[in-house]
Amino acid sequence: MRARRLVAVASVAVGLVALSACRSEPGVAAYIGDHSITEDAVTALIDDARTKNPAPTEEDAAMPGQQPRLPGRSEVVSVLVLSEVCERVSAAENYRPQNVVDPAQIAQGVGMNPETEYVRRTAELYSCLSGIPVGEPVAPTQQELTELVNAGKRAGAVPAEVTVEEAAGQLDGEQLRYALANRNSLAEAVEAYDVTVNPRYRPLVFPVLSFSGATPIVAVGVPLGEPASTAVTDVSTPKPQPADHADEGDHAGHGHG
Repeated sequence: MRARRLVAVASVAVGLVALSACRSEPGVAAYIGDHSITEDAVTALIDDARTKNPAPTEEDAAMPGQQPRLPGRSEVVSVLVLSEVCERVSAAENYRPQNVVDPAQIAQGVGMNPETEYVRRTAELYSCLSGIPVGEPVAPTQQELTELVNAGKRAGAVPAEVTVEEAAGQLDGEQLRYALANRNSLAEAVEAYDVTVNPRYRPLVFPVLSFSGATPIVAVGVPLGEPASTAVTDVSTPKPQPADHADEGDHAGHGHG
């Protein structure tokens, strides 16, 4: 779809330049078609999460289950991007949520106050995603199994000495194949709505299935926008911040479905 659009505007040089310029504004975290998600909107959700989920006291620190796992900027951007895509595709196809997710469910999983705006937005996203049809389970490719096992090793869920073949028998099942089908259906929706992400957040992935842990690791994820690039970008593009790299593991969350 993006390739066809490029051919359509390539003959109009002025229009192409204008499009490139308006989609590289430093104050914008992502675009979904003509809709933009600003950096200020991301910051507002981060600040709200910090305010409503203060750092634990020494007494709280003795109880790991009570410590909140605050979202990183990349995680917030992924939720806002996919929420916009889900709302658009649901309106276009007349999809209706099959499950209404209570913010308390999300809050419990991340140890945050259910009144947190990020928690509420995430619950609304999962409710919306429940209405998008998922096709038949998809068998993983060899490459996908290899990547899955490597992710499992990083998460400490798969012992370092275990081979891909040995782990595949344990990991390849209905849950994985459903997650792959889910990923494919969501990726198709994302592709249809022309998502562009600020380079500081690339590659941006929304988790469909994760290895749980203090810092969850994505097992199966939906790519949002362009992949990471080492190409020189417009000078107006913000340079990656060190804190954003620390957020990479924060992309993970609850598996959809």
